[in-house]
Amino acid sequence: MTVEDTHTKNDSAGESATASSKDETVKRTGLDWWIYEAKETGLTIAIFLPIWLLLTSFVFELRSIPSESMVPNLQIGDRVAVAKYAYGYGRYSPAFGIGTWFTKEDKTKPNQKIFASEPKRGDVIVFRHPNDNKVMIKRLIGLPGDRIQMIEGHLHINGEAVEREVVRRFRYTPHGKPMSENTIEYRETLPNGVSYLTHKFAGSQSFDDTPEFIVPAEHVFMMGDNRDNSEDSRSPRGHLELYKENPNGWGGRRFAVGDTPSTIGFVPYDHLMGRGETVFFTLSRCKKAPESKCPTSRVWRGL
Repeated sequence: MTVEDTHTKNDSAGESATASSKDETVKRTGLDWWIYEAKETGLTIAIFLPIWLLLTSFVFELRSIPSESMVPNLQIGDRVAVAKYAYGYGRYSPAFGIGTWFTKEDKTKPNQKIFASEPKRGDVIVFRHPNDNKVMIKRLIGLPGDRIQMIEGHLHINGEAVEREVVRRFRYTPHGKPMSENTIEYRETLPNGVSYLTHKFAGSQSFDDTPEFIVPAEHVFMMGDNRDNSEDSRSPRGHLELYKENPNGWGGRRFAVGDTPSTIGFVPYDHLMGRGETVFFTLSRCKKAPESKCPTSRVWRGL
């Protein structure tokens, strides 16, 4: 074989490879290219979606804060990292409520969980509303057997006033309201040492005075840190029998309670979905008012 023949064959092979490459390019243009990309995207989703579902169902998930019930510690727009493993796993743990598709709630067994562990007083908890399909976030105030009562706007646990001190006085404009309110910010410290800020509007409010609530077994009592802008376990709409027996127990105020519970009342253990750990990032917003201060944006701030 001559050198010329060798070059000729190599040139032919190169031309063949180039042609093949051009053919592949031609095949992946136009409609064929879109089909190819769709298949690749679909394969990526098929691989990573189950992993994402497992992580958000059993490890951590991000929850957006839609209301002001936990101001000043959580603002509208905060994205909170929630530890799904904190209290064990039940029918409300999986993402998108998938667990409720296959199991039915048994109200006679309020702690149907595996790897269950006890919540702690002061925990910020994401939970499923017992009388609605909403997902809520509040602070755990009362454990099973506790006696909880509000007296003139001051929280009492087991007959003792919870320690609190005034941090500042200012004006606060609730979201969607035209008028600002005179507000007191307290630092409240629970009997186990957990400390956090609360907001209290000046003057008498709906839940400033309540009857004494006795938390039943395997249930908890939840409250928002924004005390006068949170409908929580203090509301008579979640304690219909108690309200009918003692309608004057809420400072003599009258409420339209209906025939079925509409607020959270006592929350069963198996409705607890996870513990709020940190504000991962925030898109918070507020309405500026005289003498008020909007919250600063936060990233990775613990609760």
